[in-house]
Amino acid sequence: MPKNNNRKKIDKILSLIGLVATIALIVIGGLAWWTYSFVGTNVHNELASQKIYFPSANSPELNNPQIKPYLEKYAGQQLLTGPQAKAYADHFIAVHLSEIAGGKTYAQVSAEAQANPSNPTLKAQAQTLFQGETLRGLLLGDAYAFSTIATIARIAAIVCFVAGGIMFILVVLGFWHYSTLK
Repeated sequence: MPKNNNRKKIDKILSLIGLVATIALIVIGGLAWWTYSFVGTNVHNELASQKIYFPSANSPELNNPQIKPYLEKYAGQQLLTGPQAKAYADHFIAVHLSEIAGGKTYAQVSAEAQANPSNPTLKAQAQTLFQGETLRGLLLGDAYAFSTIATIARIAAIVCFVAGGIMFILVVLGFWHYSTLK
């Protein structure tokens, strides 16, 4: 008889712990889903406000072999997502920046421009490279990175909801078992 009584106490304690875990998983899942929604919406809205569009399907820019394989699927679309921002930054802006100043970086051209302050070509190249690298960095660092965070939050939310559902079933079974013990 005491053995059954101990089993009943253990069932009750484990079921209560499971209930707390279920609630925690659902709350964490809800917060993760809110994070996904908040970050995803902000990335979308910020990109939409910039009104950046991919070259159209018949654009000569898409004939460039460094661009076409990566941007053809987005031809004519507005840039609105993190993966689009990465593709645009890495395969459109970066390609065009590599064509300025013989492929030199902003730091290299800027140093040359500072060493030759009367050279307007170097000054213009430095300015263009600075602006291009800044835009590229913002697209990669803000849009793509935060979009990836949103995707991870969505996955975490789904995992928490599924785990919470499984835990809820186990809790119900635990309380059922508790009620069957005498």
